[in-house]
Amino acid sequence: MKIPFVNLHPQYNECKKDIDSAIKNIIKNSDFITGPTVEKFEKAICDYTGAEACASIGSGTNALVCALRAVGVDECDTVWTVGHTFVSTTEAIVNVGARPVFIDIDEYYHMDLEQIKDFNPDCPPAAILFVDLYGQTPDIDKLKRFAKKYKIKLIEDAAQSFGSEYKGKKVGSLVDLTCFSFNPVKNLGAMGDAGAVTGNKILIDKVRMYRDHGRKTKFEYDTVGYNARIDNLQAVVIQEKLKKLDKWTKEKRKICQRYTKKLNGIVKTPKEAPWSYHTYYVYVIETPKGTRDKLQKFLKGKGISTNIHYKFPTHTTKAFKEYNWWPLPRTEYVCKNILSLPCYHTLTKQQQDYIIKNIKDFYAN
Repeated sequence: MKIPFVNLHPQYNECKKDIDSAIKNIIKNSDFITGPTVEKFEKAICDYTGAEACASIGSGTNALVCALRAVGVDECDTVWTVGHTFVSTTEAIVNVGARPVFIDIDEYYHMDLEQIKDFNPDCPPAAILFVDLYGQTPDIDKLKRFAKKYKIKLIEDAAQSFGSEYKGKKVGSLVDLTCFSFNPVKNLGAMGDAGAVTGNKILIDKVRMYRDHGRKTKFEYDTVGYNARIDNLQAVVIQEKLKKLDKWTKEKRKICQRYTKKLNGIVKTPKEAPWSYHTYYVYVIETPKGTRDKLQKFLKGKGISTNIHYKFPTHTTKAFKEYNWWPLPRTEYVCKNILSLPCYHTLTKQQQDYIIKNIKDFYAN
């Protein structure tokens, strides 16, 4: 049996008629950038998330950059974040001239909020850029209380959590700014790169300015900005998939919860935070120490493709080594022992059983 790690064809097939029609209209009308198509897309994102405002962006990475600029992060500022994330989180901070300060992670693979309680209040960060890793949120109320006390802006890297909720409220409407990625493999994926920022209208107006060369009107350039507008073809693809997202998420959650039931005690399975609706961007197991690479090789031999999210914490990589100021033991341990299993919504029960059986067989030997 051959089981790919990702299979995007079923998503397209389920929306094919509507996606093809929407793309045809874009081409027919030469409607490729900005205009009513983008406005309609941004309204759809606001309607779904409950956000006050939305600015569509050309990628999740540029969403982070524009959000950091919009809250006023600048050179010599510090931004608290985590090293257990995709590189774009750290990259965005450095690219606006700020310095990342890394906080270790907790049992949910989120920023460990217990570690930020005793910081020096005379040196607050300009912002906290926290990550909804794998599809659920940290305890946002706790973060908001801390941020309010020290007047710190909160930016949510929700690249992996579109469709998730915190205490019954959709991600996208919870903090100052929320950044989404619509990369093809994300919960809600385009057919190329795309992203969005949601949040406070005043801040979103600034994001809109930064995404479009720093201008408020066609000929008024108020600041140095970026070419970070969304492609209208991607906007309409995302809108059509959005109609199916909740259904896909429910089906995916059933698969992941079945994994947890069957693999519990064999490997360390993901914990669902009581405050968050987990959308399982990826299903990540934590293997017994020193067995991850051998398990991955074994599964590959059985035709099962897996992945690692993420093999190296960003603070340990060559690009960001100057910010590696102290060890992050939990982060560094996790990155050596995690493995992501296939979990797309069309994974059959037979395929699930085959994956589960082979993991059990590996650890039985």
